[in-house]
Amino acid sequence: MKSFLPIRIGSLLILFAGCKQNEPAEVKPTTQDSVAVFILQKQEIRKQLSFPAELVPYEKAELFAKVNGYIKEMKADIGDKVSKGQVLAILDAPEMLSAYAQTGSDAQLARSRYRASLDAFQRIAQAAKVSGTIATGELERSRNQMLADSAAYESAKTKALTYGQLKDYLVIRSPFSGVVTQRNADPGSMAGNNNPKPILVVENNSQLRVRIPVEETYTHAIPDTSVISFTVDAQPDKIFKAKLSRKTGAVSKETRTENWEYIFNNEKRELSSGMYANAVLQLGRPEQSLAVAPGAIATTLERKFVIRLRQGKAEWVDVRTGFNSGDKIEIFGSLSAGDTILQKVTDEIKAGSPLIPKKMAH
Repeated sequence: MKSFLPIRIGSLLILFAGCKQNEPAEVKPTTQDSVAVFILQKQEIRKQLSFPAELVPYEKAELFAKVNGYIKEMKADIGDKVSKGQVLAILDAPEMLSAYAQTGSDAQLARSRYRASLDAFQRIAQAAKVSGTIATGELERSRNQMLADSAAYESAKTKALTYGQLKDYLVIRSPFSGVVTQRNADPGSMAGNNNPKPILVVENNSQLRVRIPVEETYTHAIPDTSVISFTVDAQPDKIFKAKLSRKTGAVSKETRTENWEYIFNNEKRELSSGMYANAVLQLGRPEQSLAVAPGAIATTLERKFVIRLRQGKAEWVDVRTGFNSGDKIEIFGSLSAGDTILQKVTDEIKAGSPLIPKKMAH
């Protein structure tokens, strides 16, 4: 009997091992990672941007000679302050002056002829009142001569006035009060319509136009204030202010920018035209916009999108971006305030994937 004991114990162990192998393996439940989400809300969008700007004079005139002649006298030089109507240069054109004198004499001669024929016509007309004294043809001839002399006189007067106007062009005057910034001629220099350079350039720098080329993206943004701050390289430690004056209302095809113009009061002559400046604008939208953190937007070669959680599943929503303030990016698309959006987005989260939201973030 003792010899059968080990055999029976071995059989029991084999039988127990076979039963364990036939038991079904334990199935562990699959777990799904939760994702951080937030509720999309409308916000006020504000952005501070720096733009390059140019300072240009409020008024600028390039003065050319309207008639051919020589510079007789220069009465202004660069840096001179001039007033409106002040004589800046005098030209000499002997041929034109001679023609002007001739037209004056011609007008006087035509006037004398007209007065003589008018007097003769009036005498004949008076005499013709007595029947049979003056022939009808004689009266008509006298009348026609008077009308012809009258027309010749008017033509001579017009010609004399024209040359008188040309004579006035020999004197070059300042069109407005300002400063002479260029001088390109000296006494004795030839002046006329063929000269490529102006004789003088006058600028009104009591006010300066601060012109800012604003990128197309921001052309419909509303500045927080009509006054901007700007600096120039010549005085980097000083901040200047300028007031909004106008916008061009059109985007340049070449630069895709719109010019905004601000006016700077330069009565103290602190700045000069032609300077470049760095202007700071505070831009915003007239109404609140939807905005998300940068991580909530995914960008691929084909699209830019956010992921909305709807009925427990991921939904890709294409968006266009607007202002980027660093921590917030303005977005536009088929979205509404109150939508649940993923905080961190990658294209690995496929559309239609089931998601479990974490604690809501605002």
